[in-house]
Amino acid sequence: MWYLILFFLICFISCSPQNDELAISDGEKISPTIPEPQIPFNPEQYVCYKTDMSINIDGKMNESIWQHAEWTKDFVDIEGHLKPKPRFRTRAKKLWDDQYFYIFAEMEEPDVWATLKKRDSIIFYDNDFEVFIDPNGDTHRYYELEINSFSTEWDLFLDKPYRDDCRAVHFWDIGGMKSNVHVDGTINRPGDKDKGWTLEIALPWAALKECADKDAPPKTGDQWRVNFSRVEWQVEAKNNKYEKVINPETGKPFPEDNWVWSPQGVINMHYPEMWGFVQFSDKIAGAGVDEFEYQEEEDVKWALRQVYYRERSYYEKTGKFTDKIADLKLEYYELAEYIWPPLIEYTTSLFEAVLAHQDHTKKWHISQDGKTWQTTIPNSS
Repeated sequence: MWYLILFFLICFISCSPQNDELAISDGEKISPTIPEPQIPFNPEQYVCYKTDMSINIDGKMNESIWQHAEWTKDFVDIEGHLKPKPRFRTRAKKLWDDQYFYIFAEMEEPDVWATLKKRDSIIFYDNDFEVFIDPNGDTHRYYELEINSFSTEWDLFLDKPYRDDCRAVHFWDIGGMKSNVHVDGTINRPGDKDKGWTLEIALPWAALKECADKDAPPKTGDQWRVNFSRVEWQVEAKNNKYEKVINPETGKPFPEDNWVWSPQGVINMHYPEMWGFVQFSDKIAGAGVDEFEYQEEEDVKWALRQVYYRERSYYEKTGKFTDKIADLKLEYYELAEYIWPPLIEYTTSLFEAVLAHQDHTKKWHISQDGKTWQTTIPNSS
């Protein structure tokens, strides 16, 4: 008899719903198939000040104006606090003027190496530094740039994240971009200990404005979504050169580390909703301070993002979307000034969720491909 009791107990436990499961209207449970960030929504913030002097892009940060620009926080693992602190320090600074958005990155590295010299190679096969920019903050139409310690560039344009059936344009170029690397040590020379490498970039607003539904160069107070990532492989010296360390269990190199400015909570940089906020100030760096002003409507977009995650998972399981918030296990959600639950409309392959403001002056929307946008409601009086 005891084994029957044990059998039913195991079945009960294995069939009990977990916190990360979704409910289907007939009572069946499903687990998310679109990975959701496993950390709270709290992107990094940075106020970017102007430069009043010309910057020579040599990778060295020689101009005095750089000394007045704040460092970002040290980079963390892409999953945030869920993983250990990175082995080597990485940090960055930002400035801007009417022609360029400037980035300076500093990477501690005892063994500087690179292999790729052809532009638009897949640079993350080497150690690299990566820049991601979403001007509009809607997760669509964003830019990516990767550079290794040879100063080899790979720039591309993405109409939306890969999870949303992205069409990446690999041979799109950031016209007029300048970049340069300085190596504090030697490159590709095992046997000595390097200090690291630094990178300086100038991104022209003339290129960045192509998909920006706002001013570029920006106005003071404007906010863009930006993130930085550093790819770091484990290497060892063999036959007087660096080689990636092989995992004996797989016969392949150990997975690369991904260290970022603003943690993603998932091993995927293409979650633009988790990127940091850069707020532009027209003050000259060192000549005053502007406080970062968090936009409360980011909380509205994040609430809609939960609907998007759950709708996508529901679709993967059932082959359709739903307009029932209970199916998504989102009946209760605390959100100031907006009416919950959202209105959801769907077809065989599409959905749109809409949150209306309590004063009925504006709405926020999200669709099945993750894009967010705002509409205003005309005054009927």
